[in-house]
Amino acid sequence: MSLESATRDRIETLLKDHRVVLFMKGTRYQPMCGFSAAATNTLNELLPDYHTVNVLEDQEIREGIKAFGNWPTIPQLYVDGELVGGADIIRQMYGSGELHQLFGVSAPDRTPPEITITDKAADAIRSGTANAQGLALHLEIGPDHSAGFQLAPASEHDIVVTANGIEVHFDPASAQRAKGIVIDWVSTMQGEGLSLKFPGAAGGVQSMSVQELKNRLAAGNITLVDTRPAQGRAIAAPLPQARILEEEGHAALANLPKDTPIAFMCHHGISSRGVAEQFAAHGFTQVYSVDGGIDAWAAEIDASVPRY
Repeated sequence: MSLESATRDRIETLLKDHRVVLFMKGTRYQPMCGFSAAATNTLNELLPDYHTVNVLEDQEIREGIKAFGNWPTIPQLYVDGELVGGADIIRQMYGSGELHQLFGVSAPDRTPPEITITDKAADAIRSGTANAQGLALHLEIGPDHSAGFQLAPASEHDIVVTANGIEVHFDPASAQRAKGIVIDWVSTMQGEGLSLKFPGAAGGVQSMSVQELKNRLAAGNITLVDTRPAQGRAIAAPLPQARILEEEGHAALANLPKDTPIAFMCHHGISSRGVAEQFAAHGFTQVYSVDGGIDAWAAEIDASVPRY
């Protein structure tokens, strides 16, 4: 693949002007593909600031960066003008501590967390993974306490915990956020699935239907917080009244008066409860988790909202 000199000059200028550059689809706060989201999630753990280039807005850069580093896919991370790699390499280097060393930050805490898996959850996991030979159960917990399970090959750098006979693999950041969690199997109106309960929950989290949320938003007597990651918000935009946890951060919202009525909304109503429990544990007295999340809102309130 040829690279025009003007495009090469533009790329070299970007790399000269910024020590850390991520060529990606979307932006740091609104990635537009899963691989770009994974890369930014990892970098956000380590760096308060880095430069991103949205290749979706610049076709010359989108094709040129592939030729520049002889790397065929996006995202691509450059540090000090040198190509580090794509999303998989970024994740591997994060797990091994190489990325921390590259950026001059402290090595990750690799202490395995103590977790609890209920009998129902353990039975469901065994059933669901019975044919997953060669794959490990991974649990990733984001900064907003959104959580996701996936089956993927094990890495030598995984932090591995066994509870109730179930082996769970973590990356370093997820391992620290997992301390004291209880993994359970729950049934809701939206179906059955694994649920995470974080430590310190005061038991004060109440459920709120999407219809009740609609009424309270109209009355102006509820603060709505969207806890979804950027990739989810890119598909189904937050409600106009919603505050975005990922953009504002826990600290800013934690400064609200403790009697502020707050409703937390995620994709299906599972991870939002974990976030709500964190706020209840820190003294908030009117905390709600929206049953069914944005998916229930799309199904019951506003059919124009995309479902995913």
